[in-house]
Formats: sequence, structure tokens, C-alpha cells
Amino acid sequence: MKKRKAAKSDLTRFFRRYSRNRLAVFGLVFLAILVLAALSANIIAPDGYDVQNYKIKFTGPCPEHLLGTDYLGRDNLVRMIYGARISLSIGVVTTVIGTLIAVFIGMIAGFYGGKADNILMRIMDIFLSIPSILLSIVLAAVFGGGIASMIFALSLGAIPGVSRLVRAMVISERDKEYIEVARTSRAGDLRIMFRYILPNISSSLIVLFTMGVAGGILNASTLSFLGLGAQAPMPEWGKMLSEGRSYIRDYPYLVLAPGMIIMLTVFSLNMIGDGLRDALDPRLKGK
Repeated sequence: MKKRKAAKSDLTRFFRRYSRNRLAVFGLVFLAILVLAALSANIIAPDGYDVQNYKIKFTGPCPEHLLGTDYLGRDNLVRMIYGARISLSIGVVTTVIGTLIAVFIGMIAGFYGGKADNILMRIMDIFLSIPSILLSIVLAAVFGGGIASMIFALSLGAIPGVSRLVRAMVISERDKEYIEVARTSRAGDLRIMFRYILPNISSSLIVLFTMGVAGGILNASTLSFLGLGAQAPMPEWGKMLSEGRSYIRDYPYLVLAPGMIIMLTVFSLNMIGDGLRDALDPRLKGK
């Protein structure tokens, strides 16, 4: 009973601290609406995202088509709603894969140190010497365009930076008293790493995850814009930007709409990350 009350009290304090950051609340509300729209895409537009009507192509924003239509007469709002499924899924999947691998590498390097640390971190340094988006472009080009190759490229590009951060957090934890107590109780290395250290750095990992999803969406849009990601007629936001750039002078809404949704989504995720960082900061627990 006491544990339940303590957990409820901690949760209440967390939400109270999070709600103080109005931008973080805005980001959470916006993302919730976006996710709900993406999940309800089949209900909102049961005919799908590739319905073409040449009679209404290049129709500007109007009550029937709130964000206008493109060069094939397809409704931009419908395509953006379906595109949310793709962009959000890519951002989440690439971040999950990259974070899982990075956590394992960082935990091993930080916990054991020595040769294991030197070898793993030098490999990560090689990857870090190449800008992550450039590395993703090269890998996506080598393996060909498409969602699968883009996910692989973005996941690999996300590993080096996160692994170094995890390593630093593990090093700061491994010599603390609770780890010494765990060692004296003859707990194995894996148990110490994943049963004791990992929960204590999980709050920082949650913040890194939200930031990673934002970066994943932005990089996925970049690859699709360059023709190395989602392929037509898939309504990925970056692909929509690429398709609309040829008509930007006469029909600027074709690039403004997908550009704004990318900006707002990335901004919202970054604000959520800031809010989580402040709410999970141990120094604020008493406030």
C-alpha cells in the first residue's frame, strides 16, 4: 500500500513539473492529435491517399480541400495524414533499433573500460567523424532507395552518438555505493548492468529517445527529399516536399504544408524532450 501511494505521489509530482513547461504541454497535445489522426487515417479518408482527379489538380486551399490538391489532383491533407503514419513509424523504429544497439555498446564500454572501451569507442569515433546525415545518405544510396534501406541507414547513423552518451552515464554510475553493494552480494556483471545501472540512467535515455525520434523524422524527410527514401506514390512528408518543389513559384502551398508539419512535429518532440528532462531531473524531486 505504501509503495502504491509513493508511486502515485511521484507520478503526481512528475505531471505537475511537466505541466509547468507550456511548450512541452503544447508538444504533447500536438503529437497526440497527430498520432490519433494517423491511426484514424482509414476512417478519415477510406478511399486512400492516392485517389487522383485531374480535373481538380492544383486546386488551392478551399473548404473541400483544406490544404489544396497536388499535380495529380490528390488531396494534400489526406496524403499528409497518411504520411504521418510513415514518418512517425520511421522515426520511432530507427530510434528504437539505434538506441538498443547503442545502449548495449555503451554499457559494455563504460562498465568494463580498458581494451573493450578503447576498441568500441574508436570504432564509434570513426563513424562520428562522418556527419550522420552524410553517412545515412551514403548507406541509403549503396543499398538502394526504399523504406527498408532508409531505416537501416538511419538506425546505423544513430548509434555512435548515443553509445558515447550511454558510456559516459555508465562510467558515472559504476563506482557508486549501490554498485559496490551489488558486487559484494555476488551479482553478475550482466545483472549489475541491466538490473541496477540501466534503471538509474533510464530517465536520461527517455529524453534521448524523444530527441532521437525528432532527428529520425527529419533525416528520413531529407533522404526522401533526395529520392533515397520513400518512393512514389507513398506520401512521406519529405517525398511530398520533393514533389512540390517543381511548382513552388506558382503553387507554394505544395511545399508549405509538408514543410510546416515536419517543423511542428520535430519542434513538438524536442519540447517534449525538454519537458521530460526537467520533470525527471533528480534535483527537482523535492519541488
